[in-house]
Amino acid sequence: MNTQFEELKMYESFDELANDVLDLANEILPEQMFYLTAFTDSQQVILKLSNQKSSIQITENMVVDLSNSVCGRIDFEKNQPLLYEDVKQDCDVEEVEKLLDDVNIRSYLGIPISLTNGEKFGTLCAVNDEASLLDSRSIALLQRIVKLFSYYLELERFVWRDMLTELYNRRYLTKFFEDRVNEHGALFFLDLDGFKNVNDTYGHDVGDVVLQEVASRLQHIANEHGEAFAVRIGGDEFVLHFAHAASQETWRTLANRIIETLSAWDTAYHVSTSIGIVTYTTDECATLDMLLKQADEALYRAKSSGKRTFKFVHEPY
Repeated sequence: MNTQFEELKMYESFDELANDVLDLANEILPEQMFYLTAFTDSQQVILKLSNQKSSIQITENMVVDLSNSVCGRIDFEKNQPLLYEDVKQDCDVEEVEKLLDDVNIRSYLGIPISLTNGEKFGTLCAVNDEASLLDSRSIALLQRIVKLFSYYLELERFVWRDMLTELYNRRYLTKFFEDRVNEHGALFFLDLDGFKNVNDTYGHDVGDVVLQEVASRLQHIANEHGEAFAVRIGGDEFVLHFAHAASQETWRTLANRIIETLSAWDTAYHVSTSIGIVTYTTDECATLDMLLKQADEALYRAKSSGKRTFKFVHEPY
């Protein structure tokens, strides 16, 4: 599971709007084949195709390593399209020419799609199996369409993300469990130790910085597990969800690592964390409310036993 693509499935009217984007693009350049893509840190996924040409070897749901993707070479920082009207004439990078030639693309236009925070979303691409003249007005119109599409993505993102930390929010966690029954995994329910003292001593602005740094560290841990994501429940409470089975010893090792990671601060202020852990299996048909309640009880016992520690459900003090 990749959480970014799982999130897209929750976006209201995403398929309809993506199809509209491609239809509008085709009205501007009817001879081109268009497709929308999305990026992860290492891959590009073809989300939607329009006006498909059988000669071009690109299909929906196709996954490409960004290192082998021409779209990965687009300048997102300057928000500039990448254009080859005739790959064999315009492209002076042999590797790029070969990548396009392998899928029978002779002309290529890649327009970057970014969120307002600078995060890369993906691209809108126009390709053809023969050389094409693409005028600046048409490219400018496509860029305006992409800009409107990015506004839609931003609005949807706010529905499923915490505004301060940009982690997933409780609504996302709830929808995730509604859409997936009879699976297995673990919830780590975290509460920060010493966070109130940071707010009281240094102010809420510093407290917000702490929450953002904690979120960044939790996201890094989640990124190391292919089936994991981090959630800010509210205040200084967070959840790490892992959608796979593991031994209790594996969970213990991970919990100790999380505590160590969140306890290291090279500042005058510092926090740590306590964790309540609940695991579930495919046979239990566990609900999110039940799991959070159990994890919260385990978290309370962890806090009561001295903080900066963890407890499993049903584990004694």
